[in-house]
Amino acid sequence: MARPSLNDLAAFAAVARHRSFRKAADDLGVSRSALSHAIIGLEAKLGVRLLNRTTRSVSPTQAGADLLKRLDPVLRDLDYALDTLSEVRGRPGGILRINANKSGARILLREVVPRFLAECPEVELDLVSEGQLVDIVEQGFDAGVRLLEAIPQDMVAVRLDGGTRFIAVAAPAYLRDRGRPQSPQDLLAHVCIRQRLPSGKRYRWEFSKRGSEVALDVPGALTLDDNDLLAEAAAAGHGIAYVPEHFAQPFLGDGRLCTILEDWCPQIDGLALYYPRNRHMPSALRAFVNTVKTVRPGT
Repeated sequence: MARPSLNDLAAFAAVARHRSFRKAADDLGVSRSALSHAIIGLEAKLGVRLLNRTTRSVSPTQAGADLLKRLDPVLRDLDYALDTLSEVRGRPGGILRINANKSGARILLREVVPRFLAECPEVELDLVSEGQLVDIVEQGFDAGVRLLEAIPQDMVAVRLDGGTRFIAVAAPAYLRDRGRPQSPQDLLAHVCIRQRLPSGKRYRWEFSKRGSEVALDVPGALTLDDNDLLAEAAAAGHGIAYVPEHFAQPFLGDGRLCTILEDWCPQIDGLALYYPRNRHMPSALRAFVNTVKTVRPGT
């Protein structure tokens, strides 16, 4: 049996991990057709099918799953060996992959990324902001960004901001016509603009006041999946929205939105960068974390 190339094995691992030729091709920086040919050639060399393919999905066969399980530590060890060369040179290099939501990406792009890229010109930063909460280890990311309260216990977290607040907002004209809710339960008699999460589920609005917590599946004919659009829709008079405060701030500043139920909208822990605790830390990630701590000390 001919020995397959390391590139072909890495290509298979990427497809098996992502369960998608498109995502794996984007990750590797190759075309989908080239990736497909590489996998077909690999299967021919090994004499076994590694992936089940349909028009809608890709998944490892049992043989593919077994190979991936053995390949992962080998590829990690190789990455570690190559990364030590960066440490010897004293200059981080390679690709640093970070998964973040839009809010986190904006914070990083505004302050952290410019300094990091200036100080580490040999690093290629791949910042993915699909908005989905993913297993960063399984999906091949070095780090992620999400709300501090949602970060798994086995991860190291580095704060990116001092906290945030979700607020209920509506246009002044809407409140004149429909009245101002005095409690979260009053929202059940109003028109609300609901939010669909990346998982496909609708977000239940969560309120808290002096230890009392309320979670509501609010009524409404309009559902959106983007906080910017939610704030814009509320400003246009389509109903009440519930968004992180900074998304509503431009509309609050010019009077197109008003806050409601403010005493039910307390401050919560904000966003944090996180990464695995018990894995080798690539030099590029170490440099990025140091930049975060330098640029945003004490957050």
